[in-house]
Amino acid sequence: MKLEQKLSNKIGIIVDSLRMPIREGLKTAKELGADGVQIYVVKGEMSPENLSSSARKDLKNYIDSLGLEISALCGDLGGHGFQDAQLNPEKIEKSKRILDLAVELGTNIVTTHIGIIPDEPSDPIYEEMQKACDELGIYAKSLNAYFAIETGPEPSARLKSFLDSLSTNGVSVNFDPANMVMVTGDDPAQGVKLLKDYIVHTHVKDGVRYREVDPRDVYGALGYGSGVDHEKIAQMVTAGEYFKELPLGQGKVDFPAYFAALQEIGYEGYLTIEREVGTNPLQDISDAIKFIKTYK
Repeated sequence: MKLEQKLSNKIGIIVDSLRMPIREGLKTAKELGADGVQIYVVKGEMSPENLSSSARKDLKNYIDSLGLEISALCGDLGGHGFQDAQLNPEKIEKSKRILDLAVELGTNIVTTHIGIIPDEPSDPIYEEMQKACDELGIYAKSLNAYFAIETGPEPSARLKSFLDSLSTNGVSVNFDPANMVMVTGDDPAQGVKLLKDYIVHTHVKDGVRYREVDPRDVYGALGYGSGVDHEKIAQMVTAGEYFKELPLGQGKVDFPAYFAALQEIGYEGYLTIEREVGTNPLQDISDAIKFIKTYK
């Protein structure tokens, strides 16, 4: 499939993928030719409770001075997402503070994993996730912002019916094509078309699946394993027993079809590069920018 026209989307980098201190990473992102950055704000110096009002202003001014934008913040709290009724009040509260921080830093998108959505809407875990996401969607909407679920743990059709069941579109989608290819075997281009009303941010990542895997073995689920653990996922994508994350263009994501589908639905947001593994992230991310630019 060929693109009807050249891509006009801005290019982002998850600054943490560069594995540098935050300010050094921001400067490097600009030098590599990115328009914007996505930043993890779950723990450490970037967590909302550790960023004073003046520190927020300083950071925003620094990002502005580099001529960068923030494409989104990553507010993925790990564990079982929003499956656990006992932990949800605390996680919802923290997620709201991350949404506040996003707006203060000049973006209206926070991406996250919410846990695997069960098959059946009558499942108590499904209902718990619905309740949590509805509260967060309403709060996000009040800020003119979006809490964006990353694709991958379940097929896009199931994600769509879950989103359709919520009272607002304040909870939307951060589309990651590689997660689909590696875990569920879903077709990213079809997924884009199915989720077209919800996509507010995207990742550009590549990978391959070697054999079928139970998504619960990757992302965990309440009563099954430990939940989302980024180090464990990084080990899985490096080991390559079930699937492997690869540099752009070397995996099974059909980028011409993926980009064409994004164009077809009128998506005008960021294409943000994520590179969770590999020994030379700087080279891989630099190559990824060049790869996307061949479509521009």
